[in-house]
Amino acid sequence: MRPFKRYFVTGLLIWVPLVITVWVMTLLIETLESVVPEFLSSQALFGLRIPGFRIVLVLAVLFGTGLLAANYLGRAVVDRWELLLGRIPLVRSIYNSVKQVSDTVLAPDGQAFREAVLVQYPRAGSWTIAFLTGTPGGQVAQILGDDFVSVYVPTTPNPTSGFFLMMPRADVHKLDMTVDAALKYIVSMGVVGPTESIALPPVSDQPEGPDGAPPLAGT
Repeated sequence: MRPFKRYFVTGLLIWVPLVITVWVMTLLIETLESVVPEFLSSQALFGLRIPGFRIVLVLAVLFGTGLLAANYLGRAVVDRWELLLGRIPLVRSIYNSVKQVSDTVLAPDGQAFREAVLVQYPRAGSWTIAFLTGTPGGQVAQILGDDFVSVYVPTTPNPTSGFFLMMPRADVHKLDMTVDAALKYIVSMGVVGPTESIALPPVSDQPEGPDGAPPLAGT
């Protein structure tokens, strides 16, 4: 029975990552293909089914849009298009919110999710990996001051959900770790450890709370 269990687990370790990878890729491909209307499919244009035609079309449109927006004329067209969308009440709220998030996260020169950090959460003495997303702004910055940073603490094993925290800069410790390595560490629930060494700062280096203990993360 023990050899059977060992071989069964070995088979799972081989097939589970492969099946999940195929499933994710299939879902991504189907999502991209669903964006293209039927009259632009290969069947409608050429009378035969060409595998991957819609994906190539989506990639070509994305590349062409980026190329067009890189020059002055294209930028003017995009600005007018955004101005038009900004005048539609419901569409304006959705579009502006999505655009602000995408510009922050996907911008090549942006700082969001470019750095992995170590923070104490949800209480002092419990450490977790988070991602630096920027600094507080507006009235929040006026209340907290300049010595705070914004971090995103992802959940495990699904890092797409998590918690947004504003913490003192002194409580956030930068890691010599890539974002990809940090995500693998989080998704695997600590099973797949990073190759880089993670050294916890000594407790004595942390600012002490009123009772002499390290402060609660985010306070």
